[in-house]
Amino acid sequence: MIKQQTLKSVASLKGVGLHSGATVNVVISPAHEGHGIQFRRVDLEGIPLIKADVSNVYRTQRHTVLGSEDASIATVEHILSAFYALGIDNALVEVDGEELPIMDGSAAHYVAAIVNAGIDIQDKEREYLELNSPLVIREGDSEIMIIPSDKLEITVMVDFDSKVLGSQFADLKSLEDYEKEIAPSRTFVFLHELEALSNAGLAKGGSPESALVFIENVPSAEQLALLKTHFNYNIDVNHAGLLNGQNLRFANEAARHKLLDLLGDLALVGVSLRAKIIARKPGHSINAKMAEELRQKMVQQRRNKDIPIYDPNKAPIYDINHICQKLHHRFPFLLVDKIIDLSDKHVVSVKNVTMNEPYFPGHFPGNPVMPGVLQIEAMAQTGGILVMENVEDPHAYDTYFLKIDGARFRSKVIPGDTIIFRLDLTSPIRRGLVEMKGRAYVGNTLVAEADLLAQIIKRR
Repeated sequence: MIKQQTLKSVASLKGVGLHSGATVNVVISPAHEGHGIQFRRVDLEGIPLIKADVSNVYRTQRHTVLGSEDASIATVEHILSAFYALGIDNALVEVDGEELPIMDGSAAHYVAAIVNAGIDIQDKEREYLELNSPLVIREGDSEIMIIPSDKLEITVMVDFDSKVLGSQFADLKSLEDYEKEIAPSRTFVFLHELEALSNAGLAKGGSPESALVFIENVPSAEQLALLKTHFNYNIDVNHAGLLNGQNLRFANEAARHKLLDLLGDLALVGVSLRAKIIARKPGHSINAKMAEELRQKMVQQRRNKDIPIYDPNKAPIYDINHICQKLHHRFPFLLVDKIIDLSDKHVVSVKNVTMNEPYFPGHFPGNPVMPGVLQIEAMAQTGGILVMENVEDPHAYDTYFLKIDGARFRSKVIPGDTIIFRLDLTSPIRRGLVEMKGRAYVGNTLVAEADLLAQIIKRR
């Protein structure tokens, strides 16, 4: 069991936003379990909170922006990448500007700040997403394949059709390798892209200290003068390759940085992933699509979390003879065949529906459907087993309905179906009053649900 984590103490950073060009202060504080990663714009009225969630993705052009037109936070991918790799589930990031600082273009400064603050293990268990089948996301010539696995692994392949930045790939086999192998890799840009970025209102804070600059062709003096005007610093270029004075930290630094970005965008799912990711030409747009697909899988996994598993080869806790010792019901109104799971707070039963049920001849003849009211009755009988576990002499008591709320019938139940009923206490039993949440499943399909209130009454 892996627990959630947060920071032990507050961490602070200061730097310039890559695209905004503004100086910004960042304060990272510990947060309680279940908080997740949230950004607070302390410079805006009302100091709005923006949760690191894929549903909040606002823009993905050259960086990931969360929020809305009224309040947003940009270039979140590097800090989120560091949080994910270091196992930080909960943190509050206070920012006095619209964009996180780019620092040296990598995640190394964020990693160092988190490590220096320390990591605190919390009590609540971390949630993991596990896939049971492959998932493929495509956008243009980009593709991300996600394969079920018992741990997270990432492979990234890039190809820019460039003579100075050829095909590359990068691997991350374990998050323990992230700090040394991925975090130091810097963001990058081609020199010929800078003017278009500037015209789009981006890269205002870019400099040779915050990004690698690849030069496909040596520009003319006029082009260099224009770039100098745009960015207010002298660009010295006399050869193709990297900008004068720059050196790679890794031969495949570009691919490693794309992996860094992908991991940061993956953090927007909100839970940790156990899977193998193979990404070809990833970018923030397809990364966001990946995160949204995974979030939908997470929602489905949460829905299926409490679906009981029925193994007919496993001996039941109570068979029909034991059930008759607990309940007064008999044919044709005993609607529970087995009890397969039981604790002081929940119970799971099995009902095998056959064509021989006495109600089928009169309920939709020729199109047999189990009545919804009888599904609720079967729920109540299942709950009665749980209730009677707390009574010394079950046959001296009856359990009566007082209220049924929120009853929903979501799918037909027909002959041949095996219904699994799960009843959970929603509050302790007091003064003979029992509150339960009931769900009925056929396979993985929720067919019915209801909130039940009953009372235990001694027979006279």
